[in-house]
Amino acid sequence: MGELLGLAGIGFLLGMRHATDADHVIAITTILARSRRFSHSTLIGALWGLGHTITVVAVGVAIIVFNVVIPPPVGLAMEFAVALMLILLGVLNLTGVMRRITERLTPPAPMHGHSHAHLHAHDEVAMHPHAHEHLHGHGRDRRLGHATDAQGGLIAQLGWYQLLRPIAIGLVHGLAGSAAVALLVLATIHDPGAAIAYLGVFCVGVVIGMALITTVIGLPFMVTRARSADLNRWLTIGSGVLSLAFGLYLGWQIGFVDGLFTGAFHWQPA
Repeated sequence: MGELLGLAGIGFLLGMRHATDADHVIAITTILARSRRFSHSTLIGALWGLGHTITVVAVGVAIIVFNVVIPPPVGLAMEFAVALMLILLGVLNLTGVMRRITERLTPPAPMHGHSHAHLHAHDEVAMHPHAHEHLHGHGRDRRLGHATDAQGGLIAQLGWYQLLRPIAIGLVHGLAGSAAVALLVLATIHDPGAAIAYLGVFCVGVVIGMALITTVIGLPFMVTRARSADLNRWLTIGSGVLSLAFGLYLGWQIGFVDGLFTGAFHWQPA
């Protein structure tokens, strides 16, 4: 039991460390550039971690339980999908397509107001009450700040697109690390049940780690959005450039250095 708890602790810490991998952080940064509220940053990270763990568990169970062997071309192709995802996220951010899609598919925030009755005199004879609605708040940002007070539930606040997008991106990113994690577990734990339990604890660490990381990363985007539209725009552009550049580098590394496109495979799950 003590050995199992020790392995669980190691798995949890490794899961949190895995969440800090460069491709994970860069991908989540491009999403946070369009996040509305600070509290949503934590949620986005947790959803990304959830999507990531689904892939890790699926591939990991196949390797641990069914002894599935992932050949180098397949492993490299799985990792190349991550490079394509980073390139796509970078292009969508830089072209403004990400912003337009987000605004189109995110539910609008409600306007808060109430009615006041005013009496208007007509020819100084009859007095008729008329109701006028007064909207409170200064601009769209003010109304967005009150959205959660008037709407219940995350779906009403964010919409399905905002909730499913980090899960989908997490699913793709899970392809790159799932084989490495499962093979590491298989090499150290020979009991399939204990190995799957370790894998589960590892995934919990990934979810918590990404939730914490995105909370921290989301802070500058929230601050600049409230205080400086220009600085927020440059942060958004910077995240897009970083995602595009790292995706291109990763694609070149996997495609030519590691041999996905040349046939001279040099794949070591990492």
